[in-house]
Amino acid sequence: MRCSEIINILEELAPHRMACEWDNPGLLAGRKEKEVKKLLLCVDADDEAVALAVRQGADMIVSHHPLIFKPVKHVSDEDFIGRRLVSLIQSDVSYYAMHTNFDSAPGCMADIVADRLNFTDQKPLEAMGEISGTEYGIGKTGSLKVPMKGLELAREVKNRFGLPFVTVYGSELYEDTPIVKAATCPGAGGSELKEALKAGAQAFITGDISHHEGIDAAAQGMMIIDAGHYGLEHIFMDFMEGFLKEKLPDDIEVVKMAVKFPAVAV
Repeated sequence: MRCSEIINILEELAPHRMACEWDNPGLLAGRKEKEVKKLLLCVDADDEAVALAVRQGADMIVSHHPLIFKPVKHVSDEDFIGRRLVSLIQSDVSYYAMHTNFDSAPGCMADIVADRLNFTDQKPLEAMGEISGTEYGIGKTGSLKVPMKGLELAREVKNRFGLPFVTVYGSELYEDTPIVKAATCPGAGGSELKEALKAGAQAFITGDISHHEGIDAAAQGMMIIDAGHYGLEHIFMDFMEGFLKEKLPDDIEVVKMAVKFPAVAV
């Protein structure tokens, strides 16, 4: 099966048009007509992922985060992005990223996270449009199927996503009062804080929250559970493995990077 045919399948799941304007998903390196017999899944096309793809003879990488965000003025081994691109192209590995289109598409990142946290009455946190009668967008709001106190919910997030730790702002807000209304934005959710507050969320489950964002949200009555950028989004690999094994012919091998949290608590 050619890379272009696999891209068509990925586009059916999370169309390119669902991505945010600032984003850069799609085929970022390599040949569209490359014959694919082995495909590697990862969250980031980092040095380890690229080296593994080359070492194992993968024909294609599918990542969540795009390796290229800003215009590239030169491609050489003088910087880490160029080094990875040179390695991919030299080894004839096609590279495709699906980022905010996967975040926002129905049944994808936001839905998977909200379902795993048992959200009911789900709605997009920031609606972006509608497809086949279903509203889609960044993040999710909803009610917890089983209301929980603040630290109880934090531990639930930690356990359900297999995290080494989470950071909590405003834990004192819900020491005695259970949280009913919550919101989530997998990845970096600082830009969605206002939307979460507007939705009436008592707790916001996301990543990459700064000190001031955390304490300011708590001052407005909303607890923050920072699971890290990778913390919620590593589920991309498991989901895509199941999806592609169902959609692709049996002779295409689908492998994935091991879950490896980039940040540790010491």
